[in-house]
Amino acid sequence: MDSGTLTWIIIVIGLVVDFGLRIVAIIVIPRNRRPTSATAWLLAVYFIPYIGWLFFLLIGSYKLPKQRRLRQQQINQFILESTEGIERVRRDHPWPPWLEPVVRMNRSLGAMPLVGGNAASLIGAYEASLDAMTQAVDAATRYVHVEFYILSWDDTTAPFFDALEAAVKRGVTVRVLLDHIASLRTRDYKRTIKRLTAMGAQWRLMLPVQPLKGKYQRPDLRNHRKLLVADGRVGFMGSQNVIDRTYNKRSNMKRGLKWKELVTRLEGPIVAGLNAIFITDWYSETGDLLARERDPIVTVNVEEELDCQLVPSGPGFDNENNLKLFLALLYYATERIIITSPYFVPDEAMLTALTTAVQRGIHVELFVSEIGDQALVYHAQRSYYEQLLRAGVTIWMYKAPYILHAKHFTIDDEVAVIGSSNMDMRSFMLNAEISLMVRGKSFVAEMREVEQGYRDASKQLTLDEWLKQPLPSTMLDNLARLTSALQ
Repeated sequence: MDSGTLTWIIIVIGLVVDFGLRIVAIIVIPRNRRPTSATAWLLAVYFIPYIGWLFFLLIGSYKLPKQRRLRQQQINQFILESTEGIERVRRDHPWPPWLEPVVRMNRSLGAMPLVGGNAASLIGAYEASLDAMTQAVDAATRYVHVEFYILSWDDTTAPFFDALEAAVKRGVTVRVLLDHIASLRTRDYKRTIKRLTAMGAQWRLMLPVQPLKGKYQRPDLRNHRKLLVADGRVGFMGSQNVIDRTYNKRSNMKRGLKWKELVTRLEGPIVAGLNAIFITDWYSETGDLLARERDPIVTVNVEEELDCQLVPSGPGFDNENNLKLFLALLYYATERIIITSPYFVPDEAMLTALTTAVQRGIHVELFVSEIGDQALVYHAQRSYYEQLLRAGVTIWMYKAPYILHAKHFTIDDEVAVIGSSNMDMRSFMLNAEISLMVRGKSFVAEMREVEQGYRDASKQLTLDEWLKQPLPSTMLDNLARLTSALQ
């Protein structure tokens, strides 16, 4: 066979394989996938077929391994059975007529009930939240459960780690969960692990990517939750990781970046629900279903007891629990919607809900950072500003050098949501998240004070100002928007 014939055979085989890959892509990729995500993947496969397929095989599946999904189903059933009848929500103040179906939806999606008789306060100062968690650990007598996306031992967090060590020494059971990949990327990962081991804490990595140990799933599926429970008496959750507010990155320090967070401190029956979330994740990583500690019945002495409902979400669930909660509340709003999100890359449904809210006469505000720490997400977020501004959404840009990393929103004067979830497709589909819905005017009023503090530290973005953006910046924003659909 001469070289010319061989060349033609290779070309024909290459064309057949290429055509076959495109046909297979049309069959496989769109299945059970959002149209925008499917379109983005198909474009990647069509324009860069072999590389596109390689990336699809690596990160194309947003579901956890079967064993993990089965454990999630088992723990959901455990939560349903163990929380039956504990709601005890007071009806002395009338509920908004739309709240009950939202509560019922959350219960069916995430298994957690709405519970009354709680107290909650907000902590907006970075060091103050670390101090409050440290004090809770110092006061613990039975157990401390620590779960954070990023947990790092550094000069800022040293007192917290010292408190954990002291708790172990006085006989308190300390269990720690930290996300593998997120914590691995920090400067002090190895010394943090050594510190946890040396103090005698029981610790596990969440969603470890360790194929040699038989532990593997899509590597960018992450557990993004942040919570702490001490004795079932007090709990903390919100947006803040346990690390210095610069994240100890040279690039952040060079730019002078500092993270602005919001954490809520909880007391009352809802703390048992927060502990159930930890039990869920501990079971997922260890196969050990912790016996329910017999926590004492916690009563709170506050002017207004709050009704609270936890909503866990993530790839272990069949539904996008956080997205459905957010959408339901956006559509039920009657007066105002105020959103704070560091990474705001909405899907079509959320974008429609927000623009429709404005058209219904609802006052809508969005707080974002003036600058970004993640270029791709930052530019994808910017691609939505013109559409939002034209719709009538008020956009506030929190001034540099701070990264407004808090994640919360309020609906009218009735309901607030705070937690770990961003409003982007990663948080809706790929990350394990936790959100807390709170009904209570006192809590919403406290959130209003936080929002006003943001306004005072922000500048309002106008449509005229935005339309002056240079063309290269607009092109980059739009390109990032396309790539954000590759979920």
